[in-house]
Amino acid sequence: MNTMSLRLGDIAPNFKATTTEGDIDFYEYLGTGWGVLFSHPADYTPVCTTELGRTALLKDEFARRNVKVLAVSVDPLDKHFGWRSDINETQHCSVDFPIIADESREVANLYDMIHPNASETFTVRSLFIIGPDKKVKLMITYPASTGRNFYEVLRVIDSLQLTAHYSVATPADWKQGDDVIVVPAVSTEDAIKKFEKGVNVIKPYLRYTPQPDINL
Repeated sequence: MNTMSLRLGDIAPNFKATTTEGDIDFYEYLGTGWGVLFSHPADYTPVCTTELGRTALLKDEFARRNVKVLAVSVDPLDKHFGWRSDINETQHCSVDFPIIADESREVANLYDMIHPNASETFTVRSLFIIGPDKKVKLMITYPASTGRNFYEVLRVIDSLQLTAHYSVATPADWKQGDDVIVVPAVSTEDAIKKFEKGVNVIKPYLRYTPQPDINL
């Protein structure tokens, strides 16, 4: 697959890789659940250390959402193991998700993680959310200088999982429990029947309803 053509809704490329948790097949590792694949420029770098530490500390939050996490860089496996010990020590956590040793850059190339104008050798801070259908649901790329907000990643996963099952969208700054928006494809008449908690019509195209999967 041409990495440059990877877009939202595309099938996420499968791969086999060596990781700190053993050899994996990406699809087999994800199973029928959701996945987060994120890259970091290099081991033993300060921002990346905090990112992997934060991810480890949020283990229960990811598990509750049926999400499996994988990190990737082009560093070798032995370097990953040494760095993982540092992460556990400095971030007061236990990193037990796979860190992929992508020395051949197979994964980096499949997911277009190397941006030559930023660096010809290191992966940028890319993050992909993969759905149970193995399709790419979200792509975010950060510069090397900026650490990712993993609470935002969880918020997006909550939105993706909610909107996959209900005819709603989530407004700006939405979080679990907030009102959601009825999608334009559903008429107001049908929305009133469909959403038993009620529909607040602001404009014909802007209709709010309480989050449908939360019991009142």
